[in-house]
Amino acid sequence: MSISGTELRAASAKQVAVSEETLAVDLTDGRTITAPVAWFPRLAHGSSAERANWRLIGGGEGIHWPELDEDISVESLLAGRRSSESQESLRRWLDSRRASA
Repeated sequence: MSISGTELRAASAKQVAVSEETLAVDLTDGRTITAPVAWFPRLAHGSSAERANWRLIGGGEGIHWPELDEDISVESLLAGRRSSESQESLRRWLDSRRASA
């Protein structure tokens, strides 16, 4: 199955729920996208409160978690793309979290 570029651009988020296991994004067209939280290490390492503190960006083209410095686009979710953050970048972020705790 392929997804057209038009379909990716037309989709926008309206609601987000993040559990320990799953990121679920409700789209304005009625679909819900789910992905494993493990695909997004910053979400996986965040607390429940940090994962619940999100906002839509770009008119619903993406989701931003300010306390986790994480941005995920609807387009990436629809394409099935995991976080592309390098292990080195993630390590630095985790170290900075530990230092500020």
